Amino acid sequence: MLMPRRTAQKTNQESLQRTLHHLRIMSYSAFILGVISLISVVLILYVLTPGISNAIASHQNLPSTVSSSNSSASNANSNFGHTLAGIDTPLNASALAVINDAPNAYFQTAGEAYLNGSLADPIFTTEIHPVKGFVVNNKVSMVYLGSITCVFCGENRWAMALALSRFGHFNKLFLGYSSFGDGDLPTLYWTSENYNGSSDSIGNYYSSNIINFISIEDTHPITGGFVLNPIPTIVSNVYSKDNSTYTNAIKYILNLSSSNVTVFQGTPYTVWGNYQFSGADAEVFGNTTPTGSSLQLTYMTHGQVLSQLANPTDQFAQAEYAAADVYIAAICKSINNNATVCSLPAIASIEYTLK
Repeated sequence: MLMPRRTAQKTNQESLQRTLHHLRIMSYSAFILGVISLISVVLILYVLTPGISNAIASHQNLPSTVSSSNSSASNANSNFGHTLAGIDTPLNASALAVINDAPNAYFQTAGEAYLNGSLADPIFTTEIHPVKGFVVNNKVSMVYLGSITCVFCGENRWAMALALSRFGHFNKLFLGYSSFGDGDLPTLYWTSENYNGSSDSIGNYYSSNIINFISIEDTHPITGGFVLNPIPTIVSNVYSKDNSTYTNAIKYILNLSSSNVTVFQGTPYTVWGNYQFSGADAEVFGNTTPTGSSLQLTYMTHGQVLSQLANPTDQFAQAEYAAADVYIAAICKSINNNATVCSLPAIASIEYTLK
């Protein structure tokens, strides 16, 4: 006997509701199990890999207004990390001499290792583009736009300082750090910095009869993460300094940025003579061997870094000298090799590879 249509519909609806109810329970159960599994995986990774560092998440392709929360400082051991020890203190005479008076032989040895591929920590050579250099007082310039909060700028300043020392000398350099949220690694500041506020500083204590060093440093509180002022803000801050050389330098960077090839994409941004570098010349954050070595840049003191740079056989030092060699070759080619360092065979060979 057939059921009345209304009764059949009611029965079907009740059956459907029961089915949907069971499906909801199954879905909720699966969701809960999935969350539990995900939490378990995260906990396992946390326990097994406490030293994993995110500090080298690249800034080189970041827009100028973004910030990075990646941090190796949060993983720092009890001895180093989250420190402001000695910040803004000028290097003493012996420490400054490690930069200013490094023997040319160190650059030659590192250059040979770079050329034959035997560096223990191979340097990362960014894209290099020929440009019309920025000339002041009939001298070509090294033009730099960076940020004190940036881990790549922090690492790169060591190689930059070594390269610049071949064409002049620093009367002062200062102890600095990248931001807590971006490596908290020991670095150099070109001048005393306002590391607690947002601004842009200009200038340095560099002297040379051969080249100019034009440095612009974006600043934010280093207790945070990587932050970069928008380009219009940087321009406005530089203009407010009322220094014609730096006003023209920021205009020069803006002009280069009108090209898709040499556009400013993030820090560090450098021009060495007639060559523009779109990022860090090296990404060397310490010695990678032996495996498990504690000599990672994030955990070093400035004294340890300088001690390694004074040792030409140290793998970190060799990589930094090799990175400096590429910058040196760019300047040498821009000044028709009119500097003693340009006569090094390794520099000449690297120079030959430049367009």
